Amino acid sequence: MPKVTFKSPLAEVAVDVPQGTTLLDAAEKGEAQVGHSCGGVCGCSTCHVWVRKGLDSLSEQRDDEMDRLDMGFDVRPYSRLSCQTEVGAEDVTVEITEESLVAFMDENPAIRRQLESEGRWPLKK
Repeated sequence: MPKVTFKSPLAEVAVDVPQGTTLLDAAEKGEAQVGHSCGGVCGCSTCHVWVRKGLDSLSEQRDDEMDRLDMGFDVRPYSRLSCQTEVGAEDVTVEITEESLVAFMDENPAIRRQLESEGRWPLKK
């Protein structure tokens, strides 16, 4: 089973998932802080991640994903929407973008308040 590792300034989470699992479903299984304002239906770009390892083993990008990524912030050649990207046979490492992390905090105010009380949110630049 491939392992998906999610990295952010707040945490690193690794989770084993079956092939064909979306990166968003893997993030939810591992409780990684990936935002998804539209609920994971390719209606926004808040689940935008950067794939640091294993890009070639992921599902091919479709036109609707590319169109949505055009609306994202700081899009790079290795950007993907986690709701549209399925894991292949290889291990994958992704970096959670600031766009996605902010969306996650907006979607989870209790977690945001806890991190604020610890001085860990908002991120220091």
